[in-house]
Amino acid sequence: MKLGSKRFIAHALGTAVACLLAAAPAMGQAPQEKTLMVEDVFKNVQVLKGIPVNQFMDTMGFFSAAIGENCTGCHVAESLQDQSKFADDVPRKRMARNMILMVNNFNKTGFGGRRAITCWTCHRGTQAPETVPSLAAQYTIAPEDASAIEIVPDAPKEPTADQVLDKYIQALGGAQRLAALTSFVAKGTIEGYDTYHMKVPVELYAKAPRQRMMVSHTQNGDATTTFDGRSGWIAAPNNPVKLLPMLPGAELDAGKLDADLCFPGGIKQALTQWRIGFPVTTIDDHPVNVVQGMGAGGSRFKLYFDVETGLLARQVRYEDTPIGMVPSQVDYSDYRDVVGVKMPFNVVITWTDGQSKILFNEIQPNAAIDAAKFAKPAPAVVKPLTKAR
Repeated sequence: MKLGSKRFIAHALGTAVACLLAAAPAMGQAPQEKTLMVEDVFKNVQVLKGIPVNQFMDTMGFFSAAIGENCTGCHVAESLQDQSKFADDVPRKRMARNMILMVNNFNKTGFGGRRAITCWTCHRGTQAPETVPSLAAQYTIAPEDASAIEIVPDAPKEPTADQVLDKYIQALGGAQRLAALTSFVAKGTIEGYDTYHMKVPVELYAKAPRQRMMVSHTQNGDATTTFDGRSGWIAAPNNPVKLLPMLPGAELDAGKLDADLCFPGGIKQALTQWRIGFPVTTIDDHPVNVVQGMGAGGSRFKLYFDVETGLLARQVRYEDTPIGMVPSQVDYSDYRDVVGVKMPFNVVITWTDGQSKILFNEIQPNAAIDAAKFAKPAPAVVKPLTKAR
């Protein structure tokens, strides 16, 4: 599959640095900033009007995953150098509009308006849906996708969510050591589609309670995600809007959880409605316990804990769009001791149209951090690429 869009999905990258460190108290709701709608920013949008820009970009990611293409699979190649070209009408865009209307009609007339069919239902990562059964697929035992499992009635009822989360806290170093760590600065590298698959510097700043900022120094300019305890922002040079607030719902829930997981002694309060009941599954041949929690804005999170070590191995979260649910996955590994607290130095973020890898090489505990680090950032500035890239 040819995945990857020219945008920088900063809130997904924020998931990567769910840094796993003492509790933060619940905060009040953040004051809402003006929501930019898709028709305020883009020209020639016809079917997907009336949704926020942030959600529109995730919708494009859903298309990318469904047909196995990147931006220029539907848009003209010149779009990557001139964003105004994304508005150019081409046959595949017109077909996509017809497909959206067709699927909406199927769901309305056949399923009472419930979203039972999406682009993924038929395409499954291919441009043209297959019409002939595959014997290879039928008789080949494919590995189970641990991220796709859901709660079932006959799943094991133990360990309980409390037991799994308590073991996690102990595995990290225990509540007392977690509480003693009140801030840190992490430095390393990030590489992926938005860095042209080259390693570039990344920095993470975190301070209790619930403050967190990450900046990636990409070739196009600095990309920053910030959460100040109540509000969050995304400033990225590859985004069509250079500064966007995290919207209430899945985005703000994600920003809050990322900040809470930086100091996870209070992980039980970070989410609500904890549930178990998932089938037995593995990640890289390691058995995992899966628990599910809900954010304050109603978004769902699945957390995967290694049965043997108790450490968090994976996180899966979901963003709803007009055409389907978009998952994001974060894998954690290479836990190392930092003043008695285990922290992951290797993080892989996977979402519908890209993947990024973060390798931390330095974490400074209890560092003095200027409060300005967590303030609303300035809009991202696009830096011209050099020929040496």
